[in-house]
Amino acid sequence: MALVISSPAFKDGERIPTRYTADGQDISPALVWSGVPPRTSSLALIVHDPDASRPGGFIHWIIFNLPAESKGLPEAVPSRGRLENGAIQGRNDGSSTGYMGPAPPPGKPHHYHFMLYALDLPLTLSSNAGRQQVQEAIRGHVLAEAELVGPYQR
Repeated sequence: MALVISSPAFKDGERIPTRYTADGQDISPALVWSGVPPRTSSLALIVHDPDASRPGGFIHWIIFNLPAESKGLPEAVPSRGRLENGAIQGRNDGSSTGYMGPAPPPGKPHHYHFMLYALDLPLTLSSNAGRQQVQEAIRGHVLAEAELVGPYQR
C-alpha cells in the first residue's frame, strides 16, 4: 500500500477553506494518512507554497518526529515547539513556530503542498529548525512520500 495523505477539510485539488487561512481563523486543517511503510521510524510534514514570490517559495508549516504509528493530526494543532505526541514543530518562513495559514496576494491562486515523508530515523533537530535544516536531515532517509495540494486565492 502506498503512503497517502488527505484532509477531511478539503480534497486534493480543492480550494482550502477560508477557515484555515490568514483570512479566517488561521488554524491548521485536520490531516489523515495511511500506508506508512513498515520500517518507518518517524514522519515529517512540510507545507510549501511554491507560487510565493520569494526564491524557493514559502514554507507554511514544518513538523517532524511524528510517531510512525500516528494516523494524522487534529484540526488546530497548537503553535508550540513540542507536541504531546513527541513531535516537534520547526520554524516556518514567517519565523514563527507552527502552522501559518495561506495569505497570498490578491490575484492568481497559490497552491499549498502538504508533503508527508516517512523516514527511517527520527530527526535530531530542535524547534528552531527551518526548511534547510529539515530538508538536509531527511535527505537519504525518505522511505515514502505523499502529497495533498490545496489552492487558495484572495
